[in-house]
Amino acid sequence: MTERVVLAYSGGLDTSVAIGWIAEETGAEVVAVAIDCGQGGEDLDAVRQRAIDCGAVEAVVADARDEFANEYCLPALRANALYMDRYPLVSALSRPLIVKHLADAARYHGATMVAHGCTGKGNDQVRFEAGLAALFPELKVLAPVRDSGMTRDKAIAFAEEKGLPIDVSKKSPYSIDQNLFGRAVETGFLEDIWNGPIEDVYSYTANPAEPHEADEVVISFENGVPTAIDGKELTPLQVIEEMNRRAGAQGVGRIDMVEDRLVGIKSREVYEAPGAIALITAHQELENVTVERELARFKRGVDQRWGELVYDGLWFSPLKNALDGFVEEANQHVTGDVRMELHGGRAVVTGRRSEASLYNYELATYDTGDTFDQSLARGFIDIWSMPAKIASVRDRKHS
Repeated sequence: MTERVVLAYSGGLDTSVAIGWIAEETGAEVVAVAIDCGQGGEDLDAVRQRAIDCGAVEAVVADARDEFANEYCLPALRANALYMDRYPLVSALSRPLIVKHLADAARYHGATMVAHGCTGKGNDQVRFEAGLAALFPELKVLAPVRDSGMTRDKAIAFAEEKGLPIDVSKKSPYSIDQNLFGRAVETGFLEDIWNGPIEDVYSYTANPAEPHEADEVVISFENGVPTAIDGKELTPLQVIEEMNRRAGAQGVGRIDMVEDRLVGIKSREVYEAPGAIALITAHQELENVTVERELARFKRGVDQRWGELVYDGLWFSPLKNALDGFVEEANQHVTGDVRMELHGGRAVVTGRRSEASLYNYELATYDTGDTFDQSLARGFIDIWSMPAKIASVRDRKHS
């Protein structure tokens, strides 16, 4: 029986050429797998037909937008996942979803190999291969761009020689990856970190410097999950899409940063994540209202580690799975409404309310009705500062 290779297929030049390239190099049949994570662009049927026309024996296409929203974006939101405190894990979140579908397709089609189009300089090669190692360790992984010298020039020549039905004439100056949760842009003139991004870099967000009327929005949460906008109940997918539209129209979620890649280099990335940034901002503020202080302090460390694990391709790791349980528990009271003003590139919280609120007006007020017993403060401060006071006395004696 002829061996089969399952290919992570995008429909673009590199992965379209990879179908024939892999077949020639290995003699195996290629099954192309394309996943819709909300990236937009071509119809899935057109993508499937292109894969067949390029030589795939089968093409699997899946509309995974709801799955992506429910099982990947929501956990990231509940963990306030921001790599290096800024990046909401746009590409990193979609890779384990794609890996899951690749592993499922490999089992179904009896494949012995999986292929991807990643280079050797990026994070995605790690995310794909570490994920496959966890889900289907028996599979061999092929990486034509990284390991077989399939450069863009060679890919174009191969496509022209074979008469493949793909457009090889247009070359964007940027490398772009996008999905429901945001958009990532790199390469080109952005590789000079002194160059500022120009407006044509952006697609998900309007220019925040241009005049726009402010947009007020109320986001409702249940156990850390956004369930409604302005009182209208929505699915997680619909919530993210609506916040992408409304926050994007106000220029919210533009991020220009130099980040630490897993492979050891620093890279300059420009991101757009309007919905993600607005929703994480709202979720963090509702946590401030409903999560007890020590739990909140500890969760901030868990959130950071959770984000690092996902960025580093360890979605299916034991530690990530264990932290998921903590995040689930920590969100049990994160229920209520957050009012935000979207304007000028910012998502600013202006109000919050919750039946699970730990905010006590009678304790917090400085006006009539204050129930806080201020006479207790002196003794509290004496006991709280006693260790530092004792150490200070000792140090003066021995100085």
